[in-house]
Amino acid sequence: MRGLGSTMDEKAGLPPYSASGLPAPASGTAHIRGRRAAFRRSRVLKLFGAACLTLLVAGQWTQIWRDDAKAPLLSLDKLNADLQTCQKLRHKPQDPIGLGRDKNARWIPGSQPTLIKNATIWIGEPVEGTSEADARAGKGWEWIQGDVLLEHGLIKRVENHISSQSLPKDTKVFDAAGRQLTTGIIDMHSHAGVDSLPFLRGYADTNEVSDDITPWARSIDAINPFDPQIEVIKSGGVTTSLILPGSGNSMGGEAFTIKHAVGPKNGRKEISAQDLLADPDRNWRFMKMACGENPKRVHGGVDKRPFSRMGESFNFRHAFEQARALIQRQDDWCDKADAIGVENMEEYLPQEIFWESLAAALRGQVHINTHCYTITDLEAMVDHTNEFKFPIRAFHHAHQTYLATEILKRTYGGRPPASALFADNMYYKTEAYIASEHAGKYLYDANLTTVYVSDNPVLNAQHVLFEAAKGYHYGLPYHAALSAVTSLPAELLGFGNRLGKVKPGFDADIVVWDSDPLSVGAAPVQVWIDGTAQFENPVELQKPTTSPIVPDEELANIIEEPTEIQDVVFHGIIKVLLADAQAFESNGEPLDVFVSQGKIACIGPCSSEYEAAAKAAKVHVQLSNGYLTNSFTGVGGTIGLNDIDGEDVTDNGPNPVAFSRAVDGLRLDSKKLNVAAKYGVTKAISAPKYLSGKSHHGVSVGFLTAAKTVAEKGAVFDSDVAVHYTLDLSARNVGSYSELFGLLRRKLLAAASQDKPAEDPYSEVAYLQKVIAGENVLALTIDNADGIATALRIKAEVEETTSSKIKLAILGGSESHLVAAELAAAKVGVILLPLQAHPNSWDQRRSLPGAPLSNGTTIDYLLDAGVTVAIGLPEDWYVRDLGLEAGTAYHNGNGRLSEKTALDLVSVNVHKILGGKLPEAQAKGHFIVSEGSPLEIGSRIKAVGAGRDKVAVFQ
Repeated sequence: MRGLGSTMDEKAGLPPYSASGLPAPASGTAHIRGRRAAFRRSRVLKLFGAACLTLLVAGQWTQIWRDDAKAPLLSLDKLNADLQTCQKLRHKPQDPIGLGRDKNARWIPGSQPTLIKNATIWIGEPVEGTSEADARAGKGWEWIQGDVLLEHGLIKRVENHISSQSLPKDTKVFDAAGRQLTTGIIDMHSHAGVDSLPFLRGYADTNEVSDDITPWARSIDAINPFDPQIEVIKSGGVTTSLILPGSGNSMGGEAFTIKHAVGPKNGRKEISAQDLLADPDRNWRFMKMACGENPKRVHGGVDKRPFSRMGESFNFRHAFEQARALIQRQDDWCDKADAIGVENMEEYLPQEIFWESLAAALRGQVHINTHCYTITDLEAMVDHTNEFKFPIRAFHHAHQTYLATEILKRTYGGRPPASALFADNMYYKTEAYIASEHAGKYLYDANLTTVYVSDNPVLNAQHVLFEAAKGYHYGLPYHAALSAVTSLPAELLGFGNRLGKVKPGFDADIVVWDSDPLSVGAAPVQVWIDGTAQFENPVELQKPTTSPIVPDEELANIIEEPTEIQDVVFHGIIKVLLADAQAFESNGEPLDVFVSQGKIACIGPCSSEYEAAAKAAKVHVQLSNGYLTNSFTGVGGTIGLNDIDGEDVTDNGPNPVAFSRAVDGLRLDSKKLNVAAKYGVTKAISAPKYLSGKSHHGVSVGFLTAAKTVAEKGAVFDSDVAVHYTLDLSARNVGSYSELFGLLRRKLLAAASQDKPAEDPYSEVAYLQKVIAGENVLALTIDNADGIATALRIKAEVEETTSSKIKLAILGGSESHLVAAELAAAKVGVILLPLQAHPNSWDQRRSLPGAPLSNGTTIDYLLDAGVTVAIGLPEDWYVRDLGLEAGTAYHNGNGRLSEKTALDLVSVNVHKILGGKLPEAQAKGHFIVSEGSPLEIGSRIKAVGAGRDKVAVFQ
């Protein structure tokens, strides 16, 4: 010690620290020296011992001080709160109970009971004792006659007869008069409230695009209770929606389930997002994720991830890794707190708000719903579930899941995700290009679950039930189709004991329908949410009371592609609805129709010249309820000029400045056109688009959808149909309304002022001269009523100045009902895009939603005023639906239309409004033969004549 100390002191340049380090004295005996040395050694040992004791005592006091200091540094209250959080972290949610509640937590005290009498009730499950195999085959699913009692926000009784005398005196009684009753419709993919309609930037809160990974975002923080779409959606019988963040991010954030009852008008005490919650107790949480093209497009770029699907997968895995690490730190803390007591913990529970919701998802407390289209993305996400041990409740959009059924079955947790689908909305981007309208049926055959959704505002959620109806139309069994918007989404949301069925203990969300819910045009007579009627004076359409649809098992026999045949005889035709002179019904005896060389040769008993040929035909098709009708004409879309909406390389391109002819940009034999021809849309009139697929600028072309190239004889039946301009909000990108309408006036007057035809016969001026001369129709895409009125005024001004007569047509026409009389007086036709209101833009905000909210829709006002009306293609995927769109106008028109005049809306009237009529001889080759009316769900196209030498036969 001395040596070490001495050396240290020397090195430090300091004097020795004790006398023992001094040199020995110069005098004195050795003995004395020895005693003194012994004395010094004894004292040193004592000092050393004292020093050690001092250090030991000091160490003990330091530890005591530290223990005493812990209390003020870590709050015991906070530590105990963290321990309570441990219990929440370990909690495994269960579906909330239905039976056992005295009242619904959403019930408003003081609300009166309601007895719904004389209803035809769809319980939502097969009768007791039905085996699983029989249930899947459609057995045991029955409509029953009876009464339903709603009280305290619950369905209290469902019985054959409930005596009103046994109920409280203040019970309201509603007589369903035999009409069909179901639970409320559930839409498990909606952006209502966060993407309000009409679109306004100030209320656009669907995507938090500040980052690709935003699990912390919450849709409830953005829901706008004043979104008018919430009320409109409810008018379609939709009582519950899952409000998801958008798909711009790989992890978009938390979703919330709401009911469509807002404020005092709907029996609620307050107007708030909190009061909209379908489950105030929040038994389950929900999260939205998205894979594929959307996150790449929104966030990807050089030095920005995800640039590719590889980067996207890394983002997912990295995020899951962070959440898993947080879970481990939390579990370690909780285990240690249990072991040593929370008061002995040296730190608080690790918590990170950024990762909290994702960690909860990995703990199984959150139902994950993932936007995922393609096999590539589906497989990657399924791999992620197994690496990080989490289930997925449903894949949304999921166009290719019907091709990936085995992949879905590999998802972690043993429960394959459901597919949340549109019925037939596809082709709008590459991910939607490989798809099938029969996907629901194919998934059902693979023992997987299909639900139908709106993605509001992509589709108007008011009509999400129609997606289920089309699912049945395309082969999904009736009970599975109706379950796909009732009991199945309820189960997937974790509300299987509360929503989706008409049973005691379930929430009192009920709809009484004016016709079978899976029929064309079905609308609610009344809607109840939590036992409270939602419409004070609902508009009811005049429809006869009919029996429920008898499920047609033949719909499951799908023929994907037809066979082309030259000569064929159709037996069992009961209605012929062709040209005006050829519209009649058989009088008891069904008719035969002979098609020769792809054209109708004779109807009914054939003359001798055809009789032998008809008998010699090798193909005979027997029908029981056969219809022979005009084929359809698709107008207003981009078919023939576009294959995939979201891919510029498949498109003719926009025309914001240049004025062009669509005939110069035609590209035939596309998937869209092949589908159009298969569904009876054999003719099309398409114009160059202005900026988007819903805008037009240039000269439209009339062509045959089944033609393979423009060189084919007859492929183009009218190279210059109409002259198109767009004067809706998309045109505002290049100028004000006042400027654009003024420019149109100047162009027309300038064209009229020229003394001779334009030197270039294909120039804009040349075509406007034809408009002035009445040779071509001027077709204006306008939705706003005031814009339409301005167009009518410009028409009158130009006609007065030039003494000409301009043929004008309006495309779009969402608000045209407000100027119906003026349109009729000016003899201006309207092509509705779409038929039913979908007020996406401010210019469409006054469109009419129909019953039970409004007395009629736009088409009803136009027809009453005498305006010629047609129904077009607001988007190209509507090519499958034109007959059903006409059917909606027919069924919901209160007798305004016959079957023939309804079918004219998608055939004859298009040509009356725009021109481009087929030659008489060629028209004979365009027809549809169907089993059942093309206006109805459940009809089946059996043959299509598409203007060629062969007819496409489905057999």
